[in-house]
Amino acid sequence: MKFGLLLPHFGEHASKKNIIDGSIRAEELGFDSVWVRDHLVFEPHGEMEAPNREFYDALTTLTAIGAVTSKISLGTGSLIPFRHPLTTALQLGTMTQLVGPRVILGFGAGTFQHEFDAIGWGDRDRVSLVRSNAEILRKVALENEVSYSDDNFTFTDISIEPKPVGGPVPFWYCGATPRSARLAAEWADGWMPGRISLASIQQRVSVMREMTEANGRPMPTVAVIPPSSIEATREEALKDVNVPGLLAWANKAKFAVKPPSGRFETVEDLEGQLIAGSPADFVEEVKKFEAAGVEHLVFDFRFKYHRWFEQIELIGTEVLPQLR
Repeated sequence: MKFGLLLPHFGEHASKKNIIDGSIRAEELGFDSVWVRDHLVFEPHGEMEAPNREFYDALTTLTAIGAVTSKISLGTGSLIPFRHPLTTALQLGTMTQLVGPRVILGFGAGTFQHEFDAIGWGDRDRVSLVRSNAEILRKVALENEVSYSDDNFTFTDISIEPKPVGGPVPFWYCGATPRSARLAAEWADGWMPGRISLASIQQRVSVMREMTEANGRPMPTVAVIPPSSIEATREEALKDVNVPGLLAWANKAKFAVKPPSGRFETVEDLEGQLIAGSPADFVEEVKKFEAAGVEHLVFDFRFKYHRWFEQIELIGTEVLPQLR
């Protein structure tokens, strides 16, 4: 497995020190990747985040990190399709020329309608926008004088240079629904849900394996970004976690595989949607993700960004060495 961190580039703890110094330390400790989210008009999630609208741009942030690190992968989890894909293509080509072929492009349809209304794209199907981005980014990474037309974008004889170093940037579909997993199995290089139950992961992965065996495609990389909190004991780790908020979110999630009771009611029901505990607890939980087919696990410490560097150190020194 590979291990990453969701960076504090949003909310009250977003800062150059946390982002840049945290990424440098993550690379020193042997983390495989750092990740950012994406928003244009940021509205904090009520159950998960303080009401602070600070939000550092995704690709700018990753480029800055790439300039001060040498090998750690730089991922978006996920980029939202409110940019024209030719703009994104130019950014990706530039990024890889400057920092090397380290970018993983997770793309999702987005949650908030207002971000698309703000740019006049409110009537567009956002899933189709993701597919358009996947097709266009691959074509212009490989070819020149590209002509393209679909329901979202039309252009003729376009060449974008520089090309990405190493060829097209890996394109992962981000989303927790059964449809998102099927789409990843059809045409993406990876599938990356955020908060999702372990039982849901197992169900989605099983379907993806059947599909890729049938269509002859490689099985996409399976990744996930669970909220996390590490301390000396599980009791201490849970003190900072908004368990009622996570339960409320889990019960609103469409298509989730529910616990036997039919509702998410206890912290134990959040298996897969929360990793909280001691280093030993983390090792055991990671093994469950691995058994479910997860290959890239990204720790989301948004409940603990006030203790960001301590969380990085605990994972890096007491958990990762036991998993390598």
